[in-house]
Amino acid sequence: MRHQRIHSGERPYCCDVCNKSFGESSSLKKHQRIHSGERPHSCYACNKSFSQKSALKRHHSVNIGEQQYSCDLCNKSFREKCSLKVHHSIHCTERTYSCDVCKKSFRERRTLKVHQRIHTGERPYSCDVCTMSFTKSNHLKNHQRIHSGERPYCCDVCNKSFSHKSDLKVHKRIHSGEKPYSCNVCNRSFTTRSNLKIHVRVHSGERPYSCDVCNKTFGSKGALEKHQRIHSGERPYSCDVCKKSFSQSSSLKVHKRIHSGECLYSCDVCKKSFSQGCYLKIHQRIHNGLRPYPCDVCDKSFISKSRLKKHQQTHRNEQS
Repeated sequence: MRHQRIHSGERPYCCDVCNKSFGESSSLKKHQRIHSGERPHSCYACNKSFSQKSALKRHHSVNIGEQQYSCDLCNKSFREKCSLKVHHSIHCTERTYSCDVCKKSFRERRTLKVHQRIHTGERPYSCDVCTMSFTKSNHLKNHQRIHSGERPYCCDVCNKSFSHKSDLKVHKRIHSGEKPYSCNVCNRSFTTRSNLKIHVRVHSGERPYSCDVCNKTFGSKGALEKHQRIHSGERPYSCDVCKKSFSQSSSLKVHKRIHSGECLYSCDVCKKSFSQGCYLKIHQRIHNGLRPYPCDVCDKSFISKSRLKKHQQTHRNEQS
């Protein structure tokens, strides 16, 4: 009877939280652990727990088990047979499966099949919560964590958890200081390829994102979104102390120092401290004598733009 449900598509076991249905009661039971957070399968070596027995088995093979599958070409060894099979493709230079649209070639037929969906637009894996669809099953699995809130990848340094393994990998660079992506113009390095790509536009002058209100252009989508708040008046970042709101998270962060009394920027001459770097920069002009804002009416100059504006008002009052 259970086997017949494969052909009939019958799913009599339904989750009372998200209404997802299953063909077997055991599958429903496993699924419900996403909502309950239950992790009944525990590792005897490190006490890490898992929601499914298969995940524990995989954990054991990676951390405890022997590497029993060895490559006969380079002697590299693996714990799982499927990992060895994937590794073999590195040595195999022959790409017998070619895409008839863009001529890109592949070692395996299934890889070609997945690639062809770029051209056909086929997305066979559909989310049953929001109807968003994907070309690969693992992309759907990653997406579904948005709805379930599942974050299975945890940082062993600060315990912050992530829904995607790639996000955890990038996060770990905060602790290690690793910045593998380097600019070939100024040698500045970055933790992600996307951040490097945005930075390179500083040198190239490329600004692909344009404001549809004032036509101002930007080097990144994030910079455009921040700018658009000038027109919309949106202030999504709110202070939990005084309820004052801001258009940028960085502005909120600086504002919070008013309440905390935190002064991160200190003058190395008189030790006076400031909540913002720009305030320290203005203050230091008292010591170094720099006055970069000259008045265009008289020969006076000032340490800040605000002081210049206040001074210019005296000339306007004299003329009136």
